[in-house]
Amino acid sequence: MNKLNVCILFGGISPEHEVSLRSAESVLNNISKERYNIFPVGITKEGQWYLFGGNDYSMLPNGSWLTHPDNCPAMISPVRGQGLICFKQEGVVSTPVDVVFPVLHGENGEDGAMQGLLQMAGIPYVGPHVAESAVSMDKTLTKLVADSAGVSQAAWHLVRSEELKGRMESILDAVEAKFAYPVFIKPAGTGSSVGVSKAANREQLREALLSAGSFDSKILVEEFIHGREIEVAVMGNDSPVASVCGEIDSGAEFYDYETKYVTDTSVAYIPARIDEDVSELVREQAVKIYSAIGCKGLSRVDFFVTFEGNRVVFNEINTLPGFTSISMYPKLFAASGIPYDQLIDELLQLAMEAFR
Repeated sequence: MNKLNVCILFGGISPEHEVSLRSAESVLNNISKERYNIFPVGITKEGQWYLFGGNDYSMLPNGSWLTHPDNCPAMISPVRGQGLICFKQEGVVSTPVDVVFPVLHGENGEDGAMQGLLQMAGIPYVGPHVAESAVSMDKTLTKLVADSAGVSQAAWHLVRSEELKGRMESILDAVEAKFAYPVFIKPAGTGSSVGVSKAANREQLREALLSAGSFDSKILVEEFIHGREIEVAVMGNDSPVASVCGEIDSGAEFYDYETKYVTDTSVAYIPARIDEDVSELVREQAVKIYSAIGCKGLSRVDFFVTFEGNRVVFNEINTLPGFTSISMYPKLFAASGIPYDQLIDELLQLAMEAFR
């Protein structure tokens, strides 16, 4: 059987660049070299593309991959049939690509931008397609879909960052009229909890809005839900399946970027410490929102389960979740009987099936 040519994209112009490097390291160390010809292509923070010339993937997380002498400037051509183009000293080399795994997080990686390029190029790729990626990336649009689908979620309020300079006091008044403290403030279009804050009073709310506004033109203010943080991995195209439920105990004020990737205070419980009937409801709701958006391939869906009453509350969906060694998505499916290497195989297969 001929090997498939698989391009692994990593890095990117995104606040989540470093997370992508760590995810890609794990994917590259676990993907079968017997089944696939691997083409790791890194995108710098400035937007340059390089085909990584080495095979020591531990060079990715610290950024030293950029100094490898065998790196080659590269790009995926939007022209169908050209595939991966490398600009070598001896000339331009074009290599067909059977499928792309965009191990990219956040802006320009999972918001539909990269998906649009791959769609134009006619190359199958892992994860939801253009519209689904864009809707899932914008938390305010996701909220509208969840409302329409009848999925329970936290009350929310949209703030435009452009309004903060001239209307800050009236915005603060509007938020305080709608919510009791504490509240959560999130940029509408970031992942990995980048720019997310918890505000317990008016001054903290002011600072949180300004912080979130530095990341996005739209800011989401949400009511505080007192409950367990539950995550579910979903995989599939027309008939998606959900993993066992996992639980994050952040060991901090909340599960922010530092807690996820820098400190070691968080603890994951797989399976989650919830009753079986509650777990089944969470899994059903995860598939429901995944299908309502129209996702394909994979997503991680996050919920709260309230301490009082076990109410299941949708939080957000992540279409290209972390694939680091500590990330919940691969760990949840491993606990469901699908080990990391097999998970990659299935995701690549789903990508090719979704493109037919």
